Amino acid sequence: MKNIFKINLLAVLLLGLPSFADDGIAVIDMRTAVLSTQAANEAFKALEEDADYSSNLEEAQSLQAERQAIAEKLQKELETLSQEDISKMQKDIQEKGKDIEFLAGKIQQAQEETAQKIFVDYGPSMQKIIGELIQAKQIKVLFQKNESILFSDPALDLTDDVTSMLDVAASEASTQSE
Repeated sequence: MKNIFKINLLAVLLLGLPSFADDGIAVIDMRTAVLSTQAANEAFKALEEDADYSSNLEEAQSLQAERQAIAEKLQKELETLSQEDISKMQKDIQEKGKDIEFLAGKIQQAQEETAQKIFVDYGPSMQKIIGELIQAKQIKVLFQKNESILFSDPALDLTDDVTSMLDVAASEASTQSE
């Protein structure tokens, strides 16, 4: 009986959710909005072309391949290897794992720095655009889209609108500066 009540309550809530748009409720994923812009795509392409970043990425991939090869060899020849050889191979695997973790940290740091720079560059524009959308769509409550929202109607999501408007604002700014 309780399950039927819960299912009916959920159905009523889900059917009533589109009416929230009339009540001025919307959601946005600001990170996705900014990182989906053309400028962000270009910034990450430039990062991939950076000598240090691409070198770290290639080295990490190479170390991972070496580590995988050693692990496969160890697994194949485990019964025929001496305990000393097994220990040496396990130590090599661990050392390569540490090197990979270090390089992965450097790669992630470079990506985060690039993302942060994009956020700093787009912060004022994004705030202005969100303010304009709040007024235009008469939004009374704006939620940050994250794990705490279990469901939201895509019609309530402003993320794509903000991305498009940021791209337009960026192209207008570059046209005016030329």
